[in-house]
Amino acid sequence: MTPATTRLTTPDGATLATDLHLPATPGPHPTVLIRTPYDRRAHRAELRGWAERGFAAVAQDVRGRHGSAGEWHPYRDQEADDGAATLAWIRAQPWSDGRVVASGASYAAYCALAAALHTGAPGPDAVIAAVPALGLTETAREPTGPERLWARLGWWAAHGDRRDSAPDALAHALARDPRLPEHLPLTRIADRLDRPLPSWPALWDDCRRGRLVAHGSAARLPLLAVGGTRDPFAEDTVALWRGWGGPARLLLGPWGHTLTAGTRPGTPGHVDLGALYARWARAALDGQLSPGRRGVIGLAESGRWHRLTGTPPEVAPSAWQFGAANGLRLLAGAEFTADPDHPVRSDDLTVPRGRTPADRCLLATPPLPRPLDLAGPAEARLTVVADTPRADWAVRVVALDPAGRADPLALGIVRRDAPPGTPHPVTVPLGTLGRTLAAGTTLRVEIAGHHFPAHARNPHTGEDPVAATRLAASRRTVRTEGSALHLPVAGRPRPVDPVPETCR
Repeated sequence: MTPATTRLTTPDGATLATDLHLPATPGPHPTVLIRTPYDRRAHRAELRGWAERGFAAVAQDVRGRHGSAGEWHPYRDQEADDGAATLAWIRAQPWSDGRVVASGASYAAYCALAAALHTGAPGPDAVIAAVPALGLTETAREPTGPERLWARLGWWAAHGDRRDSAPDALAHALARDPRLPEHLPLTRIADRLDRPLPSWPALWDDCRRGRLVAHGSAARLPLLAVGGTRDPFAEDTVALWRGWGGPARLLLGPWGHTLTAGTRPGTPGHVDLGALYARWARAALDGQLSPGRRGVIGLAESGRWHRLTGTPPEVAPSAWQFGAANGLRLLAGAEFTADPDHPVRSDDLTVPRGRTPADRCLLATPPLPRPLDLAGPAEARLTVVADTPRADWAVRVVALDPAGRADPLALGIVRRDAPPGTPHPVTVPLGTLGRTLAAGTTLRVEIAGHHFPAHARNPHTGEDPVAATRLAASRRTVRTEGSALHLPVAGRPRPVDPVPETCR
């Protein structure tokens, strides 16, 4: 059955293209609402799955995108207002029993949360927010300051200032201009695309972080937050869950932003997300969820899931001291040069040998004598020196199997101000890890001044990186004394089943 398409008119006169898929059984039914900028028609299989499980399923193009009229302004107040209007429309329909779950992934998760936290109208009864992109600042910058250049350039080239989408827009631009991300200033990079992108410079002006998380602390409706340990927004997903005021569940699997890179059907640890969402939604709407927070994290390699408590740390961190025989042995670069003209690349895991001067500090552990489960937040605590007052410190941890094959394990980058030439401590959050490391694995730690093009280059001139037009090299020192890598090693595994844990 093809969903029926209708046009919903908002109080200010905008018409929003809306698809509806009803169950085959008589109503009224609870409803799932998905508001998306990525084309409502791409959700037709998802709507069918919800309808087969007894839910009326609605997908809607947000204002100014695809079939909906109006102007497209990402993350502005129209998402809350249009969401509220759509909820009121749903509850007035004869097929609706009045109960609504707002659901979505990425920007659509933002739409669901904006409707749920709207202060001027009744919101949904429950929210499913998968890999949520919580706002302009959250998507444009790390919580620790550095700009997320590559991800924002790709998203804005594909979706910004246009009614449709062009997923390959950045790839086509790079084919014409391979050095496009290096263009200065950063605010003018979009001028080198093949179409106008007038909203690009203003993307970097918003510095208000954490609004949805703060508003969520007053919420009383149930939340299911779904994320992936390989998703760049994983820490926002965890922060949303930790701060939510109502019953909150977290499912943090071995996935990336698309929620597809992880365990396969039929393998240990696999989760049917569609079935889990429906089971959770029923429990939430029927008032069967216990209060408080429950969370689980998946370890891809073992297929096991561990419980997260909502109060960090979940496990006692294990420290690998720099310079210790059984910790992290210094291989090279205790003193190195962070040169923005030759930055350490985020898209290349190889380490140049014999480079002079060194472009990073490089350390490694001995091979692990036994398998290791990691489940929880990790961080690096460093004692460092820079010859510039503002410096970025990027820490990348790579797992090397016995054959030397490299697999990214953790990444963190922070921007810190300190008097030039003065030793000072820096803590670099490395995200929430869910991994099983095999015996024989070696951990390689790289400390650098850049992580480009994933993150914009710090110019070391004192200028704002988004407006800088000049670049200068920076001399760095990493002191082994007082520096360590802290990983969340689960001492005694207590595996849990993620489905009942999430739905009770």
